[in-house]
Amino acid sequence: MTHGRSRLAGKTCLVTGGAHGLGRAIASCFVAQGAKVLITDIDEAAGAQTAEETGALFAVQDVAQEKGWPDIIEFCLSEFGRLDVLVNNAALAETGEGLSPEDSSLQAWQRMFSVNVEGTFLGCRAALPAMRKSGGGSIINMASLASLVPTPFFTAYGASKAAVSHLSMSVALHGAADNIRCNSVHPGQIQTPMHNALIADAAAKAGVPVEAVEADFASRIPMGKFQNPEDVANIVLFLASDESAQITGTQMVVDGGMQLSN
Repeated sequence: MTHGRSRLAGKTCLVTGGAHGLGRAIASCFVAQGAKVLITDIDEAAGAQTAEETGALFAVQDVAQEKGWPDIIEFCLSEFGRLDVLVNNAALAETGEGLSPEDSSLQAWQRMFSVNVEGTFLGCRAALPAMRKSGGGSIINMASLASLVPTPFFTAYGASKAAVSHLSMSVALHGAADNIRCNSVHPGQIQTPMHNALIADAAAKAGVPVEAVEADFASRIPMGKFQNPEDVANIVLFLASDESAQITGTQMVVDGGMQLSN
């Protein structure tokens, strides 16, 4: 095992949705561990700021747009010469009404899948040839605890992340002969802007204070507290590093034991 701050020395990494929250934490962790990192995001201003503050490069990208993926891979190769790690982190999690199986709109369902599933698929498809030329690599797809338990209150999101989990296994088997690994990471409740928006939405719907909803959500976690972005970034770091060289097709759950209580 490689210790210290060089666990990704010599590796080049692409992190989608890297401007905020979990993506930012992953990118920062990767740079700190010696990697060259390209982050992409639809938020140009935040992406440029994150790149400046973390030492990464930044490019604007909507992961659901097929035509943009070859350009992103080519930019990565032109800047770094190779691609070793892809983290498909960009995702959409909508709040509001109409999220149950009975009243979800087809339009909302399709938008959720276009970003969370198709964006992940397009990333995997684009990265595979580049990683093959580099002699292998690691693809890490961000799924969710929502893919492993029923989510009638958040139907499209849970279903989309379940699709990401299954896709990851197929990519893992497809890439194994070329030393390309693929794993999915399943966070529970991480305190990010996305999570905070969900808490606020639940509080508004219930007509109760945000603090009451936070306490209720935390009470469902056996270890008693929310995860922070660094908790998940550490697992992603492990999967990106050579320490996980024989790990592929797995589901890594980081939820403080919440799955056990469902």
